[in-house]
Amino acid sequence: MIPTIPTPEELLDKGFRRGKKSADLMRTQKIPKHLKGKKIEETRVITACQVIKDKLKSIIDSVPIIEDLPEFYQDYIDITVGVDDMKQALGGLNWAYGILTQLEKEYGGKIRNSSSERATMFQKQAYGRIASVVNKIKKDLDFLDFAKQNLRNMPTVDFNAITIVIAGFPNVGKSTLLRQITGADPQVANYPFTTKGIQIGHTERHWKEIQIIDTPGLLDRPVLEMNDIELNALIALEHLADAILFIFDSSETCGFTVESQYNLYEQIKKVFSEIPIITLFNKIDIIEIDETLKQYEDELEDSVFISAIEGEGIDEINKIIDKIEKIERAQ
Repeated sequence: MIPTIPTPEELLDKGFRRGKKSADLMRTQKIPKHLKGKKIEETRVITACQVIKDKLKSIIDSVPIIEDLPEFYQDYIDITVGVDDMKQALGGLNWAYGILTQLEKEYGGKIRNSSSERATMFQKQAYGRIASVVNKIKKDLDFLDFAKQNLRNMPTVDFNAITIVIAGFPNVGKSTLLRQITGADPQVANYPFTTKGIQIGHTERHWKEIQIIDTPGLLDRPVLEMNDIELNALIALEHLADAILFIFDSSETCGFTVESQYNLYEQIKKVFSEIPIITLFNKIDIIEIDETLKQYEDELEDSVFISAIEGEGIDEINKIIDKIEKIERAQ
């Protein structure tokens, strides 16, 4: 998404080196003596400006217009580095490009209309102003380098696939379920989203592409206790989910009581109010479903009881997934 970002020193070094090389080449050309000195200095200035401008333009052009991206990616960029900061940094590069264009014309004209002795003076003035302009965008270049590092693992999302989000507290079996649904050797990768990560797995059922997103780190605590970044991450996932699999650990070996898990479930229902949620009770291989769930049985009467680690109940989950249709979301 973002190419390698040079430092101001690297930009200037490249521009000035290319300027010198072009000037040296000009020295070998057959040019009238009274024009040659001016032509050499003009070439140095114009080449240096153009080389630096070309690099700035390549950076600007490589970054897509954020408003044209799907909402998921807009939120991802905003969560990870900040959309406003990104626009401001690109604006700084645009400003520098414009000023360098002016300097190229201004000093090209001054050198052409001067004496050979004054041409060298104008060339030095031009280089000083070029360096000043490039050094002024140091913070913008630094930010874009920061953005490049933090966005390099941005997930590749299939917006045409049916997308299932797996939610729940840590250690309830989300990753195990992801692997069960997507096969023995799923294509799974870790992506930095906030300070933690999401996992994306893919499978195909009845000629339909299925995308499964596991959310470790995003739903580790009740929604009311989440910070703004975590809440924004939930909103970003809301742009993708066609259905949610919410996992309960009835054994409570995950470290959270069923009551706490149910409270999280209720809050997730509010956040994803327009998205169907299928509730799963995991780890039935180590505990029988008992009176703990009686108080919730009316609300969770259609729950599926599974053992993700042993693959029990996966067929029933797949049947449910088969019935999920792609939700058309307004862009």
